[in-house]
Amino acid sequence: MFIVSFLTFLYVLLCVLIVLMVLIQRGKSSMGLGNMGGGNQLLFGSSGGQDIFQKATWIMCLLLLLGSLSLAVLKAKYRGSSITFTKEAPVATQPEAEDDAAESAEDAGE
Repeated sequence: MFIVSFLTFLYVLLCVLIVLMVLIQRGKSSMGLGNMGGGNQLLFGSSGGQDIFQKATWIMCLLLLLGSLSLAVLKAKYRGSSITFTKEAPVATQPEAEDDAAESAEDAGE
């Protein structure tokens, strides 16, 4: 069960890193946060570094999808169930309180 907790921690860390990587990148149009700062004031200049950030973002998004799938499978495995979509019929049971009341009424009648 430790491995599932550790992988969940890594998954959350990956989510935060993806958000940061997207916010660092310059926008491709004149809309959004990329237009607020000048092109000369970017982290790596007006055009440098964008290919690296874009490739890293795509790789992290792929890891995010694979991590989501693997965590779902691992959690189902450790829970002892499989990932199925079957609906079970509810089991009807009689409450014991009614049985006790019926028995005490019979005992009182004798």
